[in-house]
Amino acid sequence: MKDETLYLEHILECINKINTYVKAGKSSFEQVTLIQDGVIRNLEIIGEATKRLSMDFREKYPAIPWKAIAGFRDILVHDYMGVDLDIVWEVIEKDLPALKELVIELTQS
Repeated sequence: MKDETLYLEHILECINKINTYVKAGKSSFEQVTLIQDGVIRNLEIIGEATKRLSMDFREKYPAIPWKAIAGFRDILVHDYMGVDLDIVWEVIEKDLPALKELVIELTQS
């Protein structure tokens, strides 16, 4: 679990960075490209970290949508011209809090 813990810590660190970047709210996120870039980069890192978790580990925790997280990373990286900021914001508001909670549980177990 040592490698997995490292990747989980990366995920948690990225979520915390994103939360810091978007403290001013959606309007700032939409208007400030530097914030967008920071958020998107950290979402990419989250996706990459999930890909590096072992298959056994991911199968052990099916409540976390590992494949969807990695797939979102692929969209951000490969379809960067078509990134929909509304979808990114939805991920920030709806998906990251739950992911953070689950990752904290995993790092403490």
